[in-house]
Amino acid sequence: MAGQLSRREPEGDDPEPPAPCRGRSGTEPRPGAENPVAGEPRSAEKPRFVLVAGRVAWSALRRLAVLAVLLGVVFAAVELLPGDAASSTSERGESAADLAARRTALGLDRPLAERFWDWMTALPTGDLGTSARGEPVTRLLAGPFPNTLLLGGLALAVSVAGALALGSWAALRPGGRADRVIGVVATMAFALPEFVVAIALLLVLSLWLGWLPAVTLIGPDGAPASPGMLLLPLLALAVPQIGWNTRIVRAALADQAALPHVSAAIIDGLPRHRILTHHLLPGALPAVAVGVATSAGMLLGGAVVVETLFNYPGIGAVLAGAIADRDTPVVAGVVAATGGAISVVLLLADFVRARAVGVRL
Repeated sequence: MAGQLSRREPEGDDPEPPAPCRGRSGTEPRPGAENPVAGEPRSAEKPRFVLVAGRVAWSALRRLAVLAVLLGVVFAAVELLPGDAASSTSERGESAADLAARRTALGLDRPLAERFWDWMTALPTGDLGTSARGEPVTRLLAGPFPNTLLLGGLALAVSVAGALALGSWAALRPGGRADRVIGVVATMAFALPEFVVAIALLLVLSLWLGWLPAVTLIGPDGAPASPGMLLLPLLALAVPQIGWNTRIVRAALADQAALPHVSAAIIDGLPRHRILTHHLLPGALPAVAVGVATSAGMLLGGAVVVETLFNYPGIGAVLAGAIADRDTPVVAGVVAATGGAISVVLLLADFVRARAVGVRL
């Protein structure tokens, strides 16, 4: 990057400044706007904040609508499966009258639309319904869901740190050996499904080398018995997302490197690390934020498979059991909890993008 951009000569007599001038408020003056008179109150921040808040609120409404439609699809999909919750959770030897009474108790004799409406109207209060075995769904998810959030959050942090390091390393040496190797490895890592990475890690790090335990032992509090038991499922989730985000970071930094103010910074002789931190990464932040938000959804989705392989005490086992029992409230509760967590991450990404691009709608 430095070698290519350093050959570009600035146009005119005066070189372009390394970065736009900013006031204390952190906003850039719009083209054609007059400088504020000394002592005049600056009111540009309030409209900008209103625009950011409005955009984020609109995004929240759209995501809530998508989540509601998804929950409706979940109700319909479980209804189409053979059998129902009454027969799947019945005891051996129950008569037809007992099954009919159980269906009535579970509300399965009511229309699907009516059951869905009752469940959705109770959702804003935190009531996720009652499972087919008579346990409140909120209590059923209270233990496993924080474990899944812990695993997914750690995997997301590792993915972001690894992608920023590898993407920046490749972007500072465009076309070099490191750039080519990182690009190939990142593509291969992202192309591998989580369960393939998990099986490979099990074979190498657990069965062959014996460095890490193959399964997760559960402590008295329902969490993993030791922090070391998090490493294998953490790596299985993080490796594909490191590949995904490395390519995003590399492409975003390459786009920023082609801008004139970066060329001016290189001509001025600024060190590479300062060009990276002050000129490349700030402009690449919106694209990186979108990639991280997308990774959050992929991580929580892949956690269901990875948790099952490593016997991790998360929502994966709960979801698998609920599908086997045709337990619609539990399946919908898992989808609502994970969908809510993903929506929060996406809203944070929308806020970062809106702030970074100046809300130019």
